[in-house]
Amino acid sequence: MIFIAIILGCVIGLVLGNFAPIISYTYSSYLAIAIVAALDSVFGGVASSLNKKFDMGIFISGFFGNAILAILLAYLGQRLNVDIYLVAIFVFVSRMFNNLAIIRRYYLDKFRKRKIKEAEMAENNTK
Repeated sequence: MIFIAIILGCVIGLVLGNFAPIISYTYSSYLAIAIVAALDSVFGGVASSLNKKFDMGIFISGFFGNAILAILLAYLGQRLNVDIYLVAIFVFVSRMFNNLAIIRRYYLDKFRKRKIKEAEMAENNTK
């Protein structure tokens, strides 16, 4: 179910992206960090759904909360003339890689278990 929602969201984003105006350079850093924060939430949602711990309320609050916090950090950093957004990008990207590792391990374990089961079945059939 969650994968259908992700695919549907990507398709809607692609369609709307073709008709959206070009974002000015002034706001592009805010949008970039918001996208990174949102992707972190998406990867976290996929990882938690694989672990059967997914909660839609936590996902929605994290999705928008992380994006808003990242935008506010970028704005504050711009006002202080300090690149605070780099810290936010580092944290969100490191969490994305961590969640991607969880997803990868899940599917590798699933693949290995299936191969072992197939090998056992083939061994039992030859006896």
